[in-house]
Amino acid sequence: MRYNVRILPTAERDLDRMSPEVAHRVLRKIEAMQNDLAGDVKRLVDFVPPYRLRVGDWRVLFDLRGDLILVQRVRHRSEAY
Repeated sequence: MRYNVRILPTAERDLDRMSPEVAHRVLRKIEAMQNDLAGDVKRLVDFVPPYRLRVGDWRVLFDLRGDLILVQRVRHRSEAY
């Protein structure tokens, strides 16, 4: 299944605070996730948002709404949960 991605302003701010190299790597992984949730995606238990994508030490926290991936935050693993 092919998903559309929407990055919320909170996640945009998170990406702007990162180094350009890390932000570029995270964005590439988000683009790859559009194809059948490719990558290290995991459903979280009792956590909002309910999904995460692991990109090294960074976590992309997102929600699925039909065919839409709604990226809510991009946090370092020490701050993500």
